[in-house]
Amino acid sequence: AAVTTVSGMYLGSFSGFLVGALSALVSNFYFGQGPWTPHQMFAWGLVGFFSGVFSKIIEKSRLALVLFAVISAIGYSMLLDVWTVLWYNGTFSLSLYAAALVTSLPHTLLYTVSNVIFLVLLYPSLGARLKRIKIKYGV
Repeated sequence: AAVTTVSGMYLGSFSGFLVGALSALVSNFYFGQGPWTPHQMFAWGLVGFFSGVFSKIIEKSRLALVLFAVISAIGYSMLLDVWTVLWYNGTFSLSLYAAALVTSLPHTLLYTVSNVIFLVLLYPSLGARLKRIKIKYGV
């Protein structure tokens, strides 16, 4: 998610969406493809897209960067919980969705904290490299 966020910030919304979607697809070659893969691709793609949309705000403030990391991690998890309910029940149920949100809370918290840590650590160096590549190759 951190690489997707930084890619969207420096390469734009379209590229951020592609990086997010392809990251999910490629990582699932290692971790296992399944019917959840398109949902992961869409959710991570949205993270990259919105990081491009809000890049001017995110770049100006470390607090905005951390806030975006938190919101994107929680949003990603909430979108994947929609898939969990659809897979389990065949249709969407608000009560099952609430149960999925509660049971996935430990994982969501861990994912959120790791997203913040990786984004804060990777943002300066990866951002500088992407900015240089964008200028050098006219991406």
